[in-house]
Amino acid sequence: MTEVYENPLISRYASREMAELWSSEHRSRLWRKLWIVLAECEQELGLPISDSQLSQLRQFETEIDLAAVADYERRLRHDVMAHVHAYGDQCPDARGIIHWGATSCYVTDNGDLLLVRDGLEMLRTRLIGVIATLADFAKRYRDLPCLAFTHLQPAQPTTVGKRACLWAYDLVLDLHEVQHRLDSLLARSAKGTTGTQASFLQLFEGDHDKVRQLERRIAERLGFSGSYAVTGQTYPRKVDAQIMDALSGIAQSIHKTATDLRLLSSRKEIEEPFEKEQIGSSAMAYKRNPMRSERMCSLARFVISLQSSAAQTAAVQWMERTLDDSANRRLVIPQAFLAIDACLILMQNVASGMVVYEKQIAKHLAEELPFMATESIMMAAVAAGADRQEIHENIRQHSVAAGMIVKQEAADNDLLDRLKADAIYAKIDIDSLADPKEFVGRAPQQVDEFIEEVIDPILARYGRPAAIEAEVKV
Repeated sequence: MTEVYENPLISRYASREMAELWSSEHRSRLWRKLWIVLAECEQELGLPISDSQLSQLRQFETEIDLAAVADYERRLRHDVMAHVHAYGDQCPDARGIIHWGATSCYVTDNGDLLLVRDGLEMLRTRLIGVIATLADFAKRYRDLPCLAFTHLQPAQPTTVGKRACLWAYDLVLDLHEVQHRLDSLLARSAKGTTGTQASFLQLFEGDHDKVRQLERRIAERLGFSGSYAVTGQTYPRKVDAQIMDALSGIAQSIHKTATDLRLLSSRKEIEEPFEKEQIGSSAMAYKRNPMRSERMCSLARFVISLQSSAAQTAAVQWMERTLDDSANRRLVIPQAFLAIDACLILMQNVASGMVVYEKQIAKHLAEELPFMATESIMMAAVAAGADRQEIHENIRQHSVAAGMIVKQEAADNDLLDRLKADAIYAKIDIDSLADPKEFVGRAPQQVDEFIEEVIDPILARYGRPAAIEAEVKV
């Protein structure tokens, strides 16, 4: 218990790995890395920075006096300058060249881009793990017929494996989008106060080529392929909106899958894992609530709601920048990553332990299949010499009668028995025509092709991630 509010994304849901990535301590270390990279590149291009100054900066790259930083920030009311002063206290010989020529966004924006890149790479790994696990499930149940639904009404059958491919493919599309965002991500590098690089041009005494070299070298040293072509004071906030679009996309896919699982759980066809001593309800002891799927929907809905915040921030960046983006981004971006991390951990947990009740699935299919089989039965009877219109009317009458006892008496659907007892179908093998596997089309083959053509290339490119070990908290 604590006396102040705790963010449940940290205390309950997300992984420690993702929480540490977005921590203030890690961010502070990134800022010092950025100041070192800036000084190294400036020295390489001829500015008077000594090796001993660089050595001192490197010595304290990870040793940060957070109390000193906090004290400076209380007095200066500026987070970046608080860090500059605290770093300078530890590195007195290098104090004068820390942050040389840079604006605050040199560390804040480049730091955020590094965090986003690392966060996307973490989520990419989680995505691949979930996709691979769903593919395994799809392969196992590739040809198990089940009732399909359109408009949440019974429709032509599919297979359990094919339905799992639908879930996996949404996430595959999300994976492609995440990879695209990673491939497109660039550094802000050294752009200066309003993006004109005026301060760096002054440092290099009007040498435009050296300013451009500085920008390229910093981007490369940070592991980016380049920097954004033009910026104001910040990197384009459009990039944040695009990143949030990708995270929202994952949330949308997870919400859809988790909703399907909640519906299937209600039908007692497929359930998420339920632990031996798990309690579903404090009042109703028999309950087996799909709490993991419900939590996925809850967290996913939260991320989807954040998407609009990043879009609005991008839309209202006046001229070269305005600071009303800052507080919003501190909340929205980290929390979106934390929530998606939690969703994918839950999805991995569920996908690796889904329980399939095959007899219940067969029962539900049997309740609807007789009506679906009538077209095949009618065509077979016509092929055997019967009159098409006469057969159509005959089946209609039997179907209406069978439907009435299902609805009014809650009895089993006896349409097939009615048809078997009718002499007009004496030459027809009704049982073979009503075999559920005859109604799933190419669903089993589609599963095989999906795994071979879509999943296998993904695993060949990225490898299969190790299983996630994470405690699922209430």
